[in-house]
Amino acid sequence: MAGIPLSDDYPVRRVPTVTYAIIAANVVVYLLSPLSLLAVWYGTDQLPRECAIEHYLLRWAAVPAELLGGGQVEASGPCPDPGHTKIAWVSALTSMFLHGGAAHLIGNMVYLFVFGPVVEDRLGRMRYLGLYAASGLVATYAFALTQSSAEMPLVGASGAISGVLGAYLLVQHRSRVVTLVFVVVPVRLPGWALVGTYFILQYFLYVSMSAYPGTEGGVAYAAHVYGFLAGALGALLLHRIRWRSGTRRVDVY
Repeated sequence: MAGIPLSDDYPVRRVPTVTYAIIAANVVVYLLSPLSLLAVWYGTDQLPRECAIEHYLLRWAAVPAELLGGGQVEASGPCPDPGHTKIAWVSALTSMFLHGGAAHLIGNMVYLFVFGPVVEDRLGRMRYLGLYAASGLVATYAFALTQSSAEMPLVGASGAISGVLGAYLLVQHRSRVVTLVFVVVPVRLPGWALVGTYFILQYFLYVSMSAYPGTEGGVAYAAHVYGFLAGALGALLLHRIRWRSGTRRVDVY
């Protein structure tokens, strides 16, 4: 993601319990998964560990071919499948809580920790939760449509978090965000500039990688782009509903 955000100056008026719960769930799921080195109960030998990871991902991660009705993908090679029944659309939800490594998890959670509370405060807890889940689902299925025959598992909360960033751009773009540029230089940037740059970068990478299939480096840029657009559209609709219902609050800056 573009830069490392540290804090947003928007005065959140209540504890962002939904955001914190999502972050906690992601951390716990990762620590209990075979992808975490702390999960010693999966063993330390290389092959059993690799098989445990493959089985885990095939069961809980989103596989594009499965999402589009291509049938359940089974483990192969030295890792015979222990047998499981998978509901494809459920895996589109569970995959949002899986991460390929600690760096992947931390990067996503940092963005959610900074921008999630703002969007939650502006939209309300339940609307925010619905937008988060819907953005993640749209991102997952949109990516599947771009890779309809792929059997590589898709994991991560990036699509849903991109939706949160898209919503942020619509509901609170006037804030300023302290951001680490080049990893070490803290700069106060307008929220719209940081989030807008993120989208432009993801879109550019998505278009560029689409022109050269196989060069994505394991990053689902399409999921980021469509998740962002879903979040922006969802926030626009939800904000308009709140305005018409007379529940819009006075903002404090």
